[in-house]
Amino acid sequence: MATTDETFMEMALDEARTAGEHGEVPVGAVLIDKNMRVLSRAHNLTVTACDATAHAEILVLREGGGKRSNYRLLDTTLYVTIEPCVMCMGAIIHARVKRLVYGAPDPRWGAAGSLYDYCRDARFNHRVEVRKGVCEIECRNLIQEFFRKRRFIDNQGD
Repeated sequence: MATTDETFMEMALDEARTAGEHGEVPVGAVLIDKNMRVLSRAHNLTVTACDATAHAEILVLREGGGKRSNYRLLDTTLYVTIEPCVMCMGAIIHARVKRLVYGAPDPRWGAAGSLYDYCRDARFNHRVEVRKGVCEIECRNLIQEFFRKRRFIDNQGD
């Protein structure tokens, strides 16, 4: 039987698949409140929106804040398929998200323990609880397959 974290990560994976189908890097995110209600869900839209800040995490924070009429998203949990980058972790900390659950680590860009560890940095005024590795294999496979296909397509032009 799936845990609550796995259930919400599956929703994030659905979002990530949608992103990949539209040529976006397949990252999906879901934001829930303390009563386990979905506040928002999104996937990367950087290519579609021509916006470097249109990461799935930023989009769910924007929508969640709009629904609450407050940028502070206290007592929320953010589910994301890939470890958030520096920009997204900064926004997560500013939004006062209580808990972050992510699937696969990102050793090149990750700011929740891989490359940087913003969640444990005592210089910030807010700490985010982190659970990593939920549905990790599926999250990793999804993004690796996307980039494998992209490299294959890019190499066909040579």
